[in-house]
Order: sequence, then structure tokens, then C-alpha cells
Amino acid sequence: MSGEKRRKAYLWGHGAESLAVMLLRLKGFSILAKRYAASGGEIDIIARRKNLIVFVEVKARSELDVAREAITPQKVQRMSKAARAFLGRYRGAQNCAWRGDAVFLAPWKLPRHVPGAFELLI
Repeated sequence: MSGEKRRKAYLWGHGAESLAVMLLRLKGFSILAKRYAASGGEIDIIARRKNLIVFVEVKARSELDVAREAITPQKVQRMSKAARAFLGRYRGAQNCAWRGDAVFLAPWKLPRHVPGAFELLI
């Protein structure tokens, strides 16, 4: 990938995460962390609404279905490691349920929040 293409992809990814944050806030979530990295894994957004913590993967692709397919078992495994680390460190995690959500984005389409899009291995 050329330098210019890489830069455009990077900016598109950051813009997608910003849109996902706005969508989650509109749904009543508070954002606990963005781009959380720990234990060899990374989570794009960690959000909370009442007693629910969601670990959100944001995928921006040319089509929404292509975005959905981009969450691989290896990605889920790495996210699960980071989620375990977060839950162990976050004092507010007691008595909270948690799940793995996704926000999919594609040009000229409304963002799609999918609750329970994948099962975290915690």
C-alpha cells in the first residue's frame, strides 16, 4: 500500500471511530475508553450504559457486508485478551454484564450498530 493510500485509510478509520462514538452516545452509552490496548489486543471503543459494558469493534469498508466479515476469529481472540485486562482493572465492572458489539460503516450508508456481533472469550 502506498503512503498516500495508507494515510487515507488511517484517516477513514479515525473518522469511522468518531462516527461510532457519536452513534453510541446517541443510544445512551458513555465512552469509557477509545483504542484501548492491553495484553496484546486492542479494542476500538469501550462503552457503558447502566450495568452493561460493551467492547466495540469498528469496521469501515466499501460495503457493510464486507465490514461484517472483517471480524476474524483471531481478532476476537485478541480483543478478548484486552477485554479481560480491562475488566480486571476497571473498578466499575463488578455487577456489570458485558458483550462484544460492532459498528459497521460504509460510504453513503447509515452506520449499523450490531449488539452481540461476536462472542468474547472471557
